[in-house]
Amino acid sequence: MDNLKNLLADSELLLNAVGEGVYGFDLEGKAVFINPAAERMTGWQAGELLGEKIHQYHHHSHADGSPYPAHECNIYATMQDGQERSISHEVFWRKDGSSFPVEYTSTPVYKNGEIVGAVAIFRDVTKQQESDRALREALAQVQALSEQLQAENTYLQSEIDENWSDSGLVGQSPRFKQLLEQVSLVSKTDSTVLILGENGTGKELIARNIHRLSKRCHNTLVKVNCAAFTPSLLESELFGHEKGAFTGATERRKGRFELADKGTLFLDEVGELSLEAQSKLLRVLQEQEFERVGGNQTINVDIRVIAATNKDLLKMVQQGEFRMDLYYRLNVFPLTMPALRERLDDLPLLCHNIISELARKLSKPIKGISKASLKRLATYHWPGNIRELQNVLEREVILSQSSLIQIKQDFQANLDASNFAQLTLAEMERSYIEQVLEQCSGKIGGSNGAAKLLDLPESTLRSKMKKLGITRI
Repeated sequence: MDNLKNLLADSELLLNAVGEGVYGFDLEGKAVFINPAAERMTGWQAGELLGEKIHQYHHHSHADGSPYPAHECNIYATMQDGQERSISHEVFWRKDGSSFPVEYTSTPVYKNGEIVGAVAIFRDVTKQQESDRALREALAQVQALSEQLQAENTYLQSEIDENWSDSGLVGQSPRFKQLLEQVSLVSKTDSTVLILGENGTGKELIARNIHRLSKRCHNTLVKVNCAAFTPSLLESELFGHEKGAFTGATERRKGRFELADKGTLFLDEVGELSLEAQSKLLRVLQEQEFERVGGNQTINVDIRVIAATNKDLLKMVQQGEFRMDLYYRLNVFPLTMPALRERLDDLPLLCHNIISELARKLSKPIKGISKASLKRLATYHWPGNIRELQNVLEREVILSQSSLIQIKQDFQANLDASNFAQLTLAEMERSYIEQVLEQCSGKIGGSNGAAKLLDLPESTLRSKMKKLGITRI
């Protein structure tokens, strides 16, 4: 023991100064040296342990409280076989009965080629483990957020790819086949597309399929309903904003243009934009760069633009309601969706497709529709187009007790075919909205409201009602 004490005494100043705990042991496992750091960490003073077999004081149990016999102790094993050991995932016990996690090394001490004892150098890794635990928890939160964002993205994509994703692009009529050929051609380019057509004809379906067939298909298709925002809100929605840019801006938010970078931006109902909003939109479409609201950093984007409207934009230009430069910026490659009454030859295929989707969605064993029902559908002029056809068929599938649909509802009652041809487009739209409102007892929003039945945002329906002079039924 004296030999080991003399060896350690040569370095005593250094050992007392280090932040790690140091124990010196003789071959019997008795403590011959304890530095101040070891005293601070364990609460055991050197005077209490020197000359004692201290395994029973600081190393007697595992972290779970189970016994840790001295003959299994790694420190003692070093004195037996002369092998240095680095140990983690163990604990030392304090004088007050508490424990703390440690990492330690046990190193043999030699003199004249013979082992005379061992030195254990240890450190308290409580803070390290807490940091590791906090890091793991943070990584788990990041993973959870990532999964949530992925789920939200999947939800948004599924919302875009909802059950009707293919039903509107079914048909063999010459006019519709010509449209699909144009879609196939323009999809291979980055040209701006303007999709024209009445409500319910499937303009958004065309936009989705242009994106799917394009080289941008692996990136995002972002939709902006231009009718849903005021000019002030549109700027924040399109370009995003910095934290503190305005009251309520509690964090930085990316706009739709930024989200659509390397992908496709679909501007639905672009004819509803105010002149002020048109001006703001034109700049970013021309420059493909912008600043977030409240920011001064220019953000560059690479987007392909598809716009859609049920309005005559050229007529609006002539009336001063739509900017000419924006019109020509959007009208690079116009596509016109035919109304359902213009492609009644496609009714059998459309009905088969829609009914198949409904049967799956509603878990009903529906196989098809009767010929008499198809003839009846063909006598109607469909002011609500494919969207109206979907609604009619969904009600029939719900009510049907057999595998073959038999049309029973009187969907023609309020819109006589003989008078239909004399109505303007606005009059037809007004008449149809009034019918739906009456069916919904004047209710606009909610799951049983007219907006839901018409598949329109509530704000868009209210805007149309105001424009058409419709009051609640």
